[in-house]
Amino acid sequence: MDSITQAVLGASIHGAMLGRWQGRKALLYGAMLGTLPDLDVVLDYGDAVANMTQHRGFSHSLFVLTGLSLLMTWLIRRYRPNPGYTGMRLWLTIWLVLVTHVLLDAFTAYGTQLFWPFTPTPTAWSSIFIIDPLYTLPLLLAVIVGLLFGLRHRGLRWQYWALGLSSLYLASTLAGKQMAEQQLQLALAERGIQTEQTFTSPTPFNTLLWRVVAIDGDDYYEGVVSWLDRQPPPLERLPRHYRAAKTALAGSSAHQRLRWFTDDVLRYDLIDNHWVVTDLRLGMTGYHPFRFALAEITDSGVKLIEAPEHWPLPPRDFSQLTALRRRALDPDYPLSLAELAHGLGTSPSVISNP
Repeated sequence: MDSITQAVLGASIHGAMLGRWQGRKALLYGAMLGTLPDLDVVLDYGDAVANMTQHRGFSHSLFVLTGLSLLMTWLIRRYRPNPGYTGMRLWLTIWLVLVTHVLLDAFTAYGTQLFWPFTPTPTAWSSIFIIDPLYTLPLLLAVIVGLLFGLRHRGLRWQYWALGLSSLYLASTLAGKQMAEQQLQLALAERGIQTEQTFTSPTPFNTLLWRVVAIDGDDYYEGVVSWLDRQPPPLERLPRHYRAAKTALAGSSAHQRLRWFTDDVLRYDLIDNHWVVTDLRLGMTGYHPFRFALAEITDSGVKLIEAPEHWPLPPRDFSQLTALRRRALDPDYPLSLAELAHGLGTSPSVISNP
């Protein structure tokens, strides 16, 4: 999630646990601790693909953070003891602030390596967009109230209520994801489509309208579905070009790492003699922030790019947000994902449900 959300979540947890003894300082301590795991963004792993796939790595490991919380508790109890609360309460506070950060990240589509140094596919429950005001606002309001009125009585109760409301909202996003997955399976069954991989995630800033993606070899199917829809969504077939790219990118360690990190939810386009690989999970159709050139076509053949960089993104079209809002509230609103995806590469063909 975004840094503001992680800061206010950490502040609210720390305030609820230790605010009666630490006062307003508890909110500051919690905000600082709540953003600690994301400091790995300052590390440079050598290229754009490595930086993307190493982010949310060791610093988001449940094992590492549990050890760090124990070390921090020992240091604080040794050099800054407070007789008002126990070491167990202090450790639980630190541990909760750190662990809730990475668990909340795991609810997004990015991918969080909760079990580092082990290397299963990074956890991405993808039930909440990376910025969601409905989750953040109760926590932000509670922190403001705590700063204004302190953390006794009213200010403390606000922390409890905000944490409860935000947790209930987060749980509700799992129901939205289940709805989207069921609608996608119904749409695929109607078309008789057998797929290799499926992916669902909310569209930007909400959990009412969802993207659904199904991978099928050289193509993938994409659609949107809302809680208000009365029937399975139309699916549009878009080109993936996996077979040609697989041959061209053979031997690319960056490509293998992207496949692992994204669970193969990738698209390939040959643009200006470069094989460009797009992570389809993140962003929105037509505007995916993680695109990388992994190989170049030269006169002598295919040349793998040793240090991949981000491929330039198309200009942002914020009018898409208005179209998404209208589609979320009106199941009959015509929204063409094929048109949105046109800027990624080859023009797609379209297949709609009967």
